[in-house]
Amino acid sequence: MNSRLSIAAVSAVSLVALLGGTTVATAQTAQESDPAPKSCDGVRLTGELPAPAPGQAVSGQITIGADCKPERVSVQHGPASARSARTATAAGSATTAAAGHQLRGWNEMYDCCNIRMTGLYTASSWDTANGRVTTGGTTATQEWNREPWDAGWSLTSKNAKDDCVTDCAEVNSEAHADFSYKGVFDPTGDWYNNTHHSYVQLKADGTTSCRFDVELRHTFVGWNWRYGCE
Repeated sequence: MNSRLSIAAVSAVSLVALLGGTTVATAQTAQESDPAPKSCDGVRLTGELPAPAPGQAVSGQITIGADCKPERVSVQHGPASARSARTATAAGSATTAAAGHQLRGWNEMYDCCNIRMTGLYTASSWDTANGRVTTGGTTATQEWNREPWDAGWSLTSKNAKDDCVTDCAEVNSEAHADFSYKGVFDPTGDWYNNTHHSYVQLKADGTTSCRFDVELRHTFVGWNWRYGCE
């Protein structure tokens, strides 16, 4: 985050994911000049992934390239991690762990040194019967990186909601988290801000879909956004 780069205006870019996912990146024009030319303009990234089969995971990644533009999304498919079951159990009660359907989602920003800066995580569970979601819902958690001298990223706001939890045609869940940064790379606290959004749709046929957004007030070459569900 300390390379001497000038801001480059980023045009709106449409990124079509491989293997079924879609991602769109829309640039935001910076209204202020870079005080130290140390980063790129802000950007909004959106990703949508197909529902993974039970025991499987699907994930996407976008990196801010050397020209300050988001590079084409990379989508990966593979087996779910052992963390999926542990997260579902930790996020809820014994009822959550015993639910007929479970899904874990992640929405993370990493810096150019592969350090996770901010992250929003969801754990969903739902049961179905007779063409309905009998019970369902999503729990959200947040994580962020702190620096040793009581600085770094901070969680400034969070919220989550389900539009229905009992006897539903489907359950639409959403979670949001806003993070600010004040530390060695910006002592003012006004330059970097990451806002994460995650959306999950739980359906009566046992299928689901995952959609993610992240808004970055400013970015830096090498930052990468990672998102997925399993």
